[in-house]
Amino acid sequence: MQWETVIGLEIHAQLATQSKIFSASATTFGAEPNTQASLVDLGMPGTLPVLNAEAVRMACMFGLAIDAHIAPRNIFARKNYFYPDLPKGYQTSQMDDPIVGIGHLDITLEDGTVKRIGITRAHLEEDAGKSLHEDFQGMSGIDLNRAGTPLLEIVSEPDIRSAKEAVAYVKAIHALVRYLGICDGNMAEGSLRCDCNVSVRPKGQAEFGTRAEIKNVNSFRFIEKAINHEVQRQIELIEDGGKVVQETRLYDPNKDQTRSMRSKEEANDYRYFPCPDLLPVVIEPSYLEHLRATLPELPVQKRERFEAQFGLSAYDANVLAASREMADYFEAVEKTCGDAKLAANWVMGELSSLLNKDNLDIEQSPVSAEQLGGMILRIKDNTISGKIAKMVFEAMAAGEGSADQVIEAKGLKQVTDSGAIEAMLDEVLAANAEQVEQYRAAEEAKRGKMFGFFVGQAMKASKGKANPQQVNELLKKKLEG
Repeated sequence: MQWETVIGLEIHAQLATQSKIFSASATTFGAEPNTQASLVDLGMPGTLPVLNAEAVRMACMFGLAIDAHIAPRNIFARKNYFYPDLPKGYQTSQMDDPIVGIGHLDITLEDGTVKRIGITRAHLEEDAGKSLHEDFQGMSGIDLNRAGTPLLEIVSEPDIRSAKEAVAYVKAIHALVRYLGICDGNMAEGSLRCDCNVSVRPKGQAEFGTRAEIKNVNSFRFIEKAINHEVQRQIELIEDGGKVVQETRLYDPNKDQTRSMRSKEEANDYRYFPCPDLLPVVIEPSYLEHLRATLPELPVQKRERFEAQFGLSAYDANVLAASREMADYFEAVEKTCGDAKLAANWVMGELSSLLNKDNLDIEQSPVSAEQLGGMILRIKDNTISGKIAKMVFEAMAAGEGSADQVIEAKGLKQVTDSGAIEAMLDEVLAANAEQVEQYRAAEEAKRGKMFGFFVGQAMKASKGKANPQQVNELLKKKLEG
């Protein structure tokens, strides 16, 4: 039987506010346990929440960016359940009247096709605390620093049909919230995490299968692996005569498998009711128009501009616009050197390789955009060859100064004097007289590979400093002659 996968994602993005959603407590990551939990966060009697206006602004910015309906009147509710790290016994969230309604986001798939994913809603809520198990023998510790941290929960339609599509969608959301400046997107710190609702159905069947929810997956790689494992588990279960049950599961990356956590609750299990301590939030049209005017250039717009303005391929534009920092770095390089294609090649090639090897973000790059642009200028004016440029780049990354300083200090200036190159080529050909005769006697089809041998010998003799284009032209003349 042929199976179709159906996936819907719930992404929790931690909003980049300085304080929590209903209190003045800080949201800084890594503080000592329970040092950032106020009486409001602890739900002490007599305390009242005060809504953080920045959280509302950020939610509205997201809604505008996905072309969504933004509710003119939205209401906070109490989601009641017991858990040790939920001090109030309920989570303040939004249920029937979320701030952001139906919208959409276009994603680019690996084959270059664009697919539109519907977004059902995005609502504001507070995070819970955290249970700690590692440092307590036979007990658990509770850290309430995260309690009350503002979250925007982004719920997709079940429009996703594979693990790769799911990753593309999460990456698109990740890029969008970072472009908007509303979330730092740090998945390792829990700033952006994902719940994956996964089901399978026979191809051609209209009804959805029973879904299982994989909770709190916190990396792109794990999202793909968790979904693939869950899809395989469900198919094997059904084909063996079993039934998928609606439940919440956890993904264990060490064992690459999902395991059952609890049966899936329905909304009525949480006994939602409007929060009596918070007034409805009223959003005026004039406020939205003001925010719309402050929206930055978004990833899709930037990709389109890179193609139109710089003549980049769709692939290059997509890679460079994937993060705001990468896009800004590329544009700074291009501004310095005036060559978009060379700038794109170096940013996506040598620079990205260096950052990946040293596990650095582009903001931590040891080579500034101005330094890289300056080095590309030296390639363009034939001061150095592309091969020597790699040596210059490594030296800049090691902190040895600008391209001009490295070229001067290491004597890497390219030889462009045709007389000097000709003399060097005469020596190379004299030292390889037998190969010269073989080349001249060979058929045209076989000469290409043989010609590469002479080029290699010439570059070796010049220690890579001879201008490759001149070497090729002069060498061809001498060999043909």
